[in-house]
Amino acid sequence: MAGHGGSKKVIYAALAGNLAIALTKFAAAAFTGSSAMLSEGVHSLVDTGNGGLLLYGMHRAARPPDRSHPLGHGRELYFWSFIVALLVFALGAGVSFYEGVVHIMAPEPVANVRVNYVVLGLSFLFEGSSWYVALTAFRREKGGLGWFEAVRLSKDPSVYTVLFEDSAALLGLIVAFAGILAAEVFAMPELDGAASIGIALILGSTAIFLARESKGLLIGEPASPEVQKKVLAIVQRDPAVQRANGVLTVHMGPQEIVAGLSVEFEDHLTAPEIEACVERLEARLKTEMPEITRLFVKPQTTGTWVRRRKLIDAASDPALD
Repeated sequence: MAGHGGSKKVIYAALAGNLAIALTKFAAAAFTGSSAMLSEGVHSLVDTGNGGLLLYGMHRAARPPDRSHPLGHGRELYFWSFIVALLVFALGAGVSFYEGVVHIMAPEPVANVRVNYVVLGLSFLFEGSSWYVALTAFRREKGGLGWFEAVRLSKDPSVYTVLFEDSAALLGLIVAFAGILAAEVFAMPELDGAASIGIALILGSTAIFLARESKGLLIGEPASPEVQKKVLAIVQRDPAVQRANGVLTVHMGPQEIVAGLSVEFEDHLTAPEIEACVERLEARLKTEMPEITRLFVKPQTTGTWVRRRKLIDAASDPALD
């Protein structure tokens, strides 16, 4: 996936747009008394805060390893992405649902409804611009993968989090417009509150999806099969290696992978020659695959590795859950 430079561009675009939109929506909600517009204002304010949290997470994740975190701080980004998902659910969806219920139980006609339409139109334009920036970045990164497959396999949540938030925002604007219009046409202010509940459902679904993806990254996900094959191919090219049995990998961050290698060395090698081989492997991987930030090499026979691999596969078999 793309480096953080492209991710920050997407987040900055979303953050600037959401802040301006949030202030505009709150002003319109205070002027017209629309529940759906107030829910949309809360939604945009939450999205603004979420952009700040993602930037903070990226800053924290960039810190070098230390004694307390010898493998680095890369998973800080995954943690703050998970917090973002919780905020979308707790604040965005929660407040929207509450506002919807209140306005259904005690409905009030929306005043100056045309102001809401103007604000919604401008918001759609600004949100659409932010959404297009995020969509362009994600489309460039996903390559030939399907949309949901690319999200599932992605190790960088910053871009797709903004993309899904902006997508939810656009859907929310459509629901808000439909609710306000229906409330005006049918003279039923309860429909404005119903639109708020619809926005809450959209935000809740988005939050659950984002939380699920962030949870997997927090727990630890392996590098892609292509990355693992490339590591083994580099190792196998060394003349001192009889066989590269396999590799276990885990992402500590979008561009930070810890790899554990099982290597069967040539039988005639001495200890100093094996040490020299390991140093060569580390140097080659650092040059050809800089995302491999930590490498651990364990001399093993093929049979030992196969038995361990079978145990790991058996433990991860869903049929055994």
